[in-house]
Amino acid sequence: MNTDGPKADSAPARAGQGRAGQGRAAQGRAARGRAGQGRAAYGHWIGGGWRRPGPGHYPVTNPATEQTVGHAPEADAADVDAAVSAARDAYEGWARTAPRERAAVLDRAAALIAEHAPDLVPLAQAETGATLRVARAMQVPPAADRFRRYARGAVEPDTVPLAPVPVAATPLAPGGLIGAAAIRRPMGVVGCITSYNFPLANLAGKVAPALAMGNTVVAKPAPQDPLCCLELGPLLKEAGLPDGVFNVVTGSGAAAGEALVAHPGVDMVSFTGSTAVGRKIAESAGHSMKRTLMELGGKGAAIVLGDADESVIKSAVGAVGSTWSFHSGQICTAPTRVLVHRSLYEKVIAALTRYARSLTVGDPVDNSTVVGPLISAAQRDRVEAYLAGAREQGARIVVGGERPAAETGFYVAPALITDASPDMTVAQEEIFGPVVVALPFEDEDEAVRIACSTPYGLYDYVFSADAGRAWALAARLRSGNVGINTVQRHPETPFGGFKHSGVGRDGGSFGLHAYSELQSLVWAS
Repeated sequence: MNTDGPKADSAPARAGQGRAGQGRAAQGRAARGRAGQGRAAYGHWIGGGWRRPGPGHYPVTNPATEQTVGHAPEADAADVDAAVSAARDAYEGWARTAPRERAAVLDRAAALIAEHAPDLVPLAQAETGATLRVARAMQVPPAADRFRRYARGAVEPDTVPLAPVPVAATPLAPGGLIGAAAIRRPMGVVGCITSYNFPLANLAGKVAPALAMGNTVVAKPAPQDPLCCLELGPLLKEAGLPDGVFNVVTGSGAAAGEALVAHPGVDMVSFTGSTAVGRKIAESAGHSMKRTLMELGGKGAAIVLGDADESVIKSAVGAVGSTWSFHSGQICTAPTRVLVHRSLYEKVIAALTRYARSLTVGDPVDNSTVVGPLISAAQRDRVEAYLAGAREQGARIVVGGERPAAETGFYVAPALITDASPDMTVAQEEIFGPVVVALPFEDEDEAVRIACSTPYGLYDYVFSADAGRAWALAARLRSGNVGINTVQRHPETPFGGFKHSGVGRDGGSFGLHAYSELQSLVWAS
C-alpha cells in the first residue's frame, strides 16, 4: 500500500491532540501538499483523524489519462458505524455551541479552502476530468463561497415569533393570553451523499448549512472522485471544528452509502444523484422515518418562442451549448432538450451545429480545451448507448457523438439530435453527457406539453423577446427552477425539483430550513 500522503495508520493519534494549533495546521498543510501530487493512499476521516480502512483501498482514475490519481479507502459496516458514532458523540457539544462560534469556524474554513486552492484545484481537475477552466472556477471556489455564506447563515435568526392569541378556557387548560414561537432546531446526525460531477462544491453545499444549524455530518462522496472530499477533513479540523463533527467514509460501490442510510444513528439523509438511486435511498430512509433532502435528475427544456430576435436566439444557442461546453454535460440542470418554434427551428439547428463544431475536445489541462472527458468508461458507454438507441428509433445525429481520436480518455464529441419525437428515450431520460435533443413545436400549448412530458422537473428555460410572456409561460412549467433568457443562477434562490427531480429545497436561507426541524414553544402570558 502506497502511504505517501494522508496516512491511514498513525495519523489519528496525532490529529486528536489540541485544537487548531500549529502542529495540527502543519499536519493539514503537509497532507494537502502531498495529496495534490496524486500519490496518496487515504484513510477514512473519522473523529478528527485518519482511520485505516478495513477492506483496503481502491484506485481513483483520471478520466483523461486513465492513470491512477490516488487510492481511496473502502468502507465496511464497521467503518460506517465508527463514523456515525463519532458524529453522534460530537452532536450535543456542537449543537450547543454558540452560533457566532460556529460562524467563526465556517469562516475560517472558507478562508482555508481559498488559501489551498492551488493544491485542491489540480486534485479536483485530475479526479473529475473537468477542464482547467471549470476546475478553477466551479470545482473549488464555490466550496469556499458556500462555507462563507453559511458562516453568515449560522447567525441568521432562527426564531419566528407568533402573535399572542386569547384562548378560552377548556377542559384541557385555563383560558388566557397564549404566546408562541416557532424555532428551528438542528436535525442531529446528517448523512451527506454526493454526486461525482462537482464533488467538493456539492459537498460544501450540504455540509456548510448543516454545520451552521448545529448538526454533525457523515459524508459519503461519489466513488469516482472522493479525494478532494477527504481533504476537507483536515482542513475543517485546522479551522477549529471539533473532532467528530465532520466525518468522511468512501467506497467503490454502493455498500458504504447503503450502510449510512440504514444506520439507526443517522437522523437525516441529504442526497444528490440519480433519481433511481434516490428512490432506493428514500425507501430505506422511510423505514426509520429519517428526514430526506433529495436533489435528483433533470431533463431540462430550453423553450425558444417564436418572437425570439437575433439577440435572444444568440442567448439561447449559448445556453443550450453549455450542455456541451460545461463539464461535458455532466450537470443535472443542463438544457438537454431545446424546444424551438417551428418558424425558427432550422435557424436554431444551424446555429447549434456551428457551435458544436467550434468546440475543442481534448486534454482538459490544455487551456484551449472546452470539452473534456466523461467521468468513466462506464459513463461513456452509457452515453454511446443512448446515441445508438436514438439512431435505431429513427432520430438523426446531425453533428458529433463519435469518439475523438485520442489514445486515452473517456471522450464523446458534442452531439445534436434532430428528427426525434418527444416520447423517444433520448428525449425522456437523463443522459448526463454532451447530448442535446432538438424538438420543434407549433404553439405555447404544445411547448408546455413537451416540456412537461418527462418524469423530471428540475430546471427549464424560456427564451423570448417579451420577458412578461416568458414569466407567464414559466407558471405553466412543472419545474422547480425556470431561467428566463439565461442559464445564470441566483445564489439565494431555493433549489430543488418537481416530480421525480427531488424532494425539498436548499440554497440561501432555504438551506438552513432544509437542515433543521421546527419546534413550537407555547406559553401562558
